[in-house]
Amino acid sequence: MASSRRGVGLGAFSNAAISSDQYARHGAALRTIHAEALSTQLSVFQAALHNFSLTHAKDIRSNPSFRAEFARMCNAIGVDPLAASNVKGGGAAGTGKSVWAKMLGSSVNDFYFELAVRVLEVCRETRNENGGMIAVGEVRKRIEKGRGLVGGGMEVTEDDVLRALDALAPLGGGFKTTMLGSTKYIRSVPKELNADQATVLEVIQVLGYVSVSMLQANLDWERARAIAVIDDLVADSLVWVDSQAGETEFWSPASMHAG
Repeated sequence: MASSRRGVGLGAFSNAAISSDQYARHGAALRTIHAEALSTQLSVFQAALHNFSLTHAKDIRSNPSFRAEFARMCNAIGVDPLAASNVKGGGAAGTGKSVWAKMLGSSVNDFYFELAVRVLEVCRETRNENGGMIAVGEVRKRIEKGRGLVGGGMEVTEDDVLRALDALAPLGGGFKTTMLGSTKYIRSVPKELNADQATVLEVIQVLGYVSVSMLQANLDWERARAIAVIDDLVADSLVWVDSQAGETEFWSPASMHAG
């Protein structure tokens, strides 16, 4: 009797193991089918995006709103038009183009690299007057006006400028963005702002200028601390000195242009 009950128990255990194995195989098969379906859908989207970029290449280059929508389409399916496009000799054919560059065509990449060169030119040309820190909006304005740039102006958005800035990443840490108050700036020199320097520049953005006594009164700093921070900013050409007032005032050229 006991032997019979034990046999039934062992049989049930064996059946459960078989069922579990069948469920596992079925689950793996479903996952494979699902992955293949997603891969097929992604391929269809990529092919459609490729055809779209070829058909509308002129609009992508010339119309900022159209270009922004195209960029959002790329982001929606995880496409970065600039990804790895700086790598030379990439791909089986050794053409030096990334997968996305081949898929989207050269027009999109060429546009952003041309814009990146212009961003670089603007940052370099204005470094003596702003110490290597310039508002993204000011860069956009200068590029649109073609001020001092080879090839004249380009109609771009701030989003375009930031995307082009990403293309400069292989140059190292010299080009970074930083927020001061509500304005985004491009820093084109490797030296980082410390907390006190960033605070003073934010105060200048709000008040227009600062003096040592203003920093003491508004930030509750010791005079020596205020002077040390100002001296560092003056040495880096990040602020201009106005000695015509009763007390020396310090202005930020970057904030003046941004305004």
